[in-house]
Amino acid sequence: MNIFKYPAKSEWGELLRRPAKEASQLNAIVEGVLNDIKARGDEAVKEYEQKFDHVELADLQVTEEEMLAAESLVDEALKEAIEHAHANIYTFHAQQMFASDKVEVEPGVTCWQKSIAIQKVGLYIPGGTAPLFSTVLMLATPAKIAGCKEIVLCTPPSPDGSVNPAILVAARVAGVSKIYKIGGVQAIGAMAYGTESVPKVYKIFGPGNQFVMCAKQHVSLHDVAIDMPAGPSEVAVLADATSDASFVAADLLSQAEHGIDSQVLLFTTSEAFIAQVEEQIERQLAVLPRKEIAVQALEHSKIILLHNDEEMMEMCNEYAPEHLIIETENYEVLAGQVINAGSVFLGNFTPESAGDYASGTNHTLPTSGYAMAYNGVNLDSYMRKVTFQHITEQGVKSIGQTVALMADNERLDAHAQAMRLRMEKVNK
Repeated sequence: MNIFKYPAKSEWGELLRRPAKEASQLNAIVEGVLNDIKARGDEAVKEYEQKFDHVELADLQVTEEEMLAAESLVDEALKEAIEHAHANIYTFHAQQMFASDKVEVEPGVTCWQKSIAIQKVGLYIPGGTAPLFSTVLMLATPAKIAGCKEIVLCTPPSPDGSVNPAILVAARVAGVSKIYKIGGVQAIGAMAYGTESVPKVYKIFGPGNQFVMCAKQHVSLHDVAIDMPAGPSEVAVLADATSDASFVAADLLSQAEHGIDSQVLLFTTSEAFIAQVEEQIERQLAVLPRKEIAVQALEHSKIILLHNDEEMMEMCNEYAPEHLIIETENYEVLAGQVINAGSVFLGNFTPESAGDYASGTNHTLPTSGYAMAYNGVNLDSYMRKVTFQHITEQGVKSIGQTVALMADNERLDAHAQAMRLRMEKVNK
């Protein structure tokens, strides 16, 4: 990892910059695929599956027979782990249910909100080098709690046309309605526009590579809502002289193994601790199965030595990490100073992997600095809050003149007339 000692504040912006990508060619490829799917539906999806996932599919939807077969292919220990994680995710998200009281803002004028589920949602689950069956639980569980009527899932198949059985088991546990063997841009297009097989949804959730992220942002301009803009996964770790170097190294590597474009940052106030972490990284990296991926991620990752906790927190908030792990002695104090982060992990015994799988919080989080303005997926992500109001005759007397006067001054005469007619009625 690259080490920077006591950088001046004028250098922080450059140090915290994410690796840049050339987007023009990417946008052209994605737009071409999306337009083709919009025009030709299933036929185009199948062609792109053959081109990108190297699989020839007669049918796109996973059958009940395939679901049952998956049950027998996943060992009981993993099934129990999936059910355990699902229970914790369910418990945490169920507590987020919104309840609104009716508010009489003044006599005869009552307002309230009602939380209503989005009826059709689409979930994208990456395959590739790490089939993310945990993401199925993270996305489908709150959708089910919210009351979404149709939960559609797309995930890339293997060259033999099968879907990772753990993904199918997790989908059954979490209550997914329909599952399709579609990956990449073509999956986003199918859910955004609808095809002969895939229903059009109203909002798309889930992580993916740069092509998937570009496709989500493209379809969100005109066709469908998305959970959040996102990019490569990232973590920032805060540590001091009391931190456990082996824990910190493991936390950094657990993020680095996600992908070569992942970024990991270590902020510390202890220069001596840096050498301890570097030694641990080398030791743990040597036996890591995904070593080659992690090594490439570490090449653009950084260790930043700062003077004190105040600088550490200020720089971290400026970075706005997707995951923030605070492993300092005074982690409770620093936790109170967090402003920008997707999800925060406190103390020596709370690794990011706990939140990734089974603590109950959601692991679908804003990246690339979007934590300054976005939160991670939660129950509200699957709901809309619709406002209601009811005005009685007394209410017309209470606010009628105010409404009419404001409408007059905005020169919206029909607005004023709509209220004045009622004023005349109740004042007779």
